[in-house]
Amino acid sequence: MGSSTRRSRFFFVRVALLSFVLFVVVLIAVRDVRSRRARTAWDRSLDVAIVLVDAPGAAPATAAAVQALRERTPALEARLAEEMARHGRAGPPPFRFRVFGPIAGAPASPAPAGDGVVDLAKQALAMRTWLGEVDPRAGVEPDHFDARVYVAVRSPERETSASVEGRSEQGGRIGFVDVELDETMVDLALFVVAHELLHTLGAEDSYDANGRALVPAGLVEPDLEPRYPQRFAEVMARNRPVSPGSEVPPGSLDELGVGDVTARAIGWRP
Repeated sequence: MGSSTRRSRFFFVRVALLSFVLFVVVLIAVRDVRSRRARTAWDRSLDVAIVLVDAPGAAPATAAAVQALRERTPALEARLAEEMARHGRAGPPPFRFRVFGPIAGAPASPAPAGDGVVDLAKQALAMRTWLGEVDPRAGVEPDHFDARVYVAVRSPERETSASVEGRSEQGGRIGFVDVELDETMVDLALFVVAHELLHTLGAEDSYDANGRALVPAGLVEPDLEPRYPQRFAEVMARNRPVSPGSEVPPGSLDELGVGDVTARAIGWRP
């Protein structure tokens, strides 16, 4: 009788403890979802950290290139503010950017190995470890920012070409950009920063499997007559279409545009 009672009490305590843990996890998740949704109310400027990290195993970007990126960041703020106003959304400027780094000696940011539950759990743990190393060294207080974009920078391997790529959490808080940075690549690098940032606010890619802008979602001015060449590159489509089968990278931040589909996804249009 006594042994049965103890087992019953142990079972009750275990169930109660697990229920409490589940309640706390759900509560945190609900609060995080609400916090993420609040970012697209646009009743305040979102604080965004751009954290520069030297790409491991590569020649670091020059001081001149890094300085040029810092100096052009206000132009990205201004361009996105112009696009929000064009869509009729009133309010303060949408973003305040702050550039940190570059941080030397950090390992490469972890990339997901697969889509399985175990893979995602390992990725989350590896990401927490990586951020726990990089953020303190950069002087970044994560709770002070609505989103963070980590930019791995290195000098171009060839003088005649350079590349830039990105990835981010859809609707999350973290984005990554990898760029061969010189002074000619600064605006394109910041364009990709904006692309990954808007992913964290709920925007989706507006290009097809071949990297071509979707029509009309990937066009800033789908009703332009004639339709081509487009004057702007839709931020979620990456390139500026100049003919039905031809696109070019944006030449400067002045060509960055936010189309109607993206504007609706991030709350700039009803």
